[in-house]
Amino acid sequence: MMAETTEKKEKVPRQPMPEQSAEVRRRNFEEVPRGYTAEMAMKEAERCLQCKNPACMNGCPVSIEIPAFIKHVKEGDFTKAVRKIWERNALPAVCGRVCPQEIQCEGLCILGKKGEPVAIGNLERFVADWERANGKGDLPPKAEPTGKRVAVVGSGPSGLTVAGDLILKGHDVTIFEAFHKPGGVLVYGIPEFRLPKEIVYSEVNFLERLGAKLQCNSVVGRTVSVDELFEEGFDAVYIGVGAGLPSFLNIPGENLIGIYSANEYLTRANLMKAYLFPEYDTPIVRGKDVAVLGAGNVAMDSARTAMRLGADRVRIVYRRSRDEMPARKAEIHHAEEEGIEFHLLTAPTRFIGDENGRVKAMECLKMELGEPDASGRRRPVPVEGSKFTLDCDLAVISVGAGANPLLTRSTEGLQLTKWGYIIADPETGKTTKKGVWAGGDIVTGQATVILAMGAGRMASDSIHKYLTWGW
Repeated sequence: MMAETTEKKEKVPRQPMPEQSAEVRRRNFEEVPRGYTAEMAMKEAERCLQCKNPACMNGCPVSIEIPAFIKHVKEGDFTKAVRKIWERNALPAVCGRVCPQEIQCEGLCILGKKGEPVAIGNLERFVADWERANGKGDLPPKAEPTGKRVAVVGSGPSGLTVAGDLILKGHDVTIFEAFHKPGGVLVYGIPEFRLPKEIVYSEVNFLERLGAKLQCNSVVGRTVSVDELFEEGFDAVYIGVGAGLPSFLNIPGENLIGIYSANEYLTRANLMKAYLFPEYDTPIVRGKDVAVLGAGNVAMDSARTAMRLGADRVRIVYRRSRDEMPARKAEIHHAEEEGIEFHLLTAPTRFIGDENGRVKAMECLKMELGEPDASGRRRPVPVEGSKFTLDCDLAVISVGAGANPLLTRSTEGLQLTKWGYIIADPETGKTTKKGVWAGGDIVTGQATVILAMGAGRMASDSIHKYLTWGW
């Protein structure tokens, strides 16, 4: 019976997302996918089998009731659809755009076994965008005030999730953000063409309308300590400051002019809007021949940003092969469409500068793959006698990021790993300091937006129990 149903439902093909052509978008910062129309969304929603035991939900770190919200989309009731998502996720417009659905909800969709899975991410994005454009601004119901105050340090995905959960449970929530704008990695790390900043600010505004307070330019660990927050009357503190300390290659010449960490390059371009210079007075090197070192999502973002800033040629330089590239396939595909070249099995050994101290080339070695290393990926091994030079006038280093010690070093009682990440209970987010929770990248190292939100949801449940029943 199920096989017959599956076959019948598969007659409706997955609805493709309209998007800008590669030739046009590679020179602008407008969002690449254009989003579904209401008709497209309802047609895509028809494909959902409404499984009694939906596997898709097992792949969602925040446990959205996926079949239920899709059913509302199918019926054309988009208000009910977004309310159903809000029960578990305060950031649907963000998640619909940047979650790796192919390995989470959509990766477990039963339709994906014989064909294309339901486009859950596209539908989530649609209902969030529809609500923003057409909704009446209604808010979900809140519990009665508890009189308890919670400080959330960091306004990235995990911090916003904690804030959204606890404000609905009746607690008084204040979010502390070090930058002048909220959103954390969502605004400084992800480019406008993948996640427009107005989307993030709209979701933050949703939390503010619910009652959450926001304090920007507040560097907890420097302008105020965690202990001082307790002295000011906060009953609990959640730390979600991310992992924003750039990693480098540690090779000669890395301090030449024209070499950025991906963190700085993307922060200048995204948060400080260097792409709108001189409207925004943010300088940035605009290379014509650009090399991006690394092959994760951040590397793809850096390469595509360089192309949009006017580069003639952009190369991803990666020491392993294509099979080991950590970026999402969709991001790799979009980068290739826009003309980004992949220079694989190549490792730089030093940067070469000109007489003015500006980078002009990299000295590299060819690599081959050996046995798997601790990460499970095959270890790159230099090929003897393979040294060569690769020209570049801008290099962006995107080989990961670590824990920023600003807060952790100034907070007594927090136990850290040898890499400086906060040790927290994996089930609750509790740290070794009473009244303090932590989650997201500052606990796990760099991960995805939705995993950070999952950690936030877990911690918010634990904080609520603490505020209700005690530690």
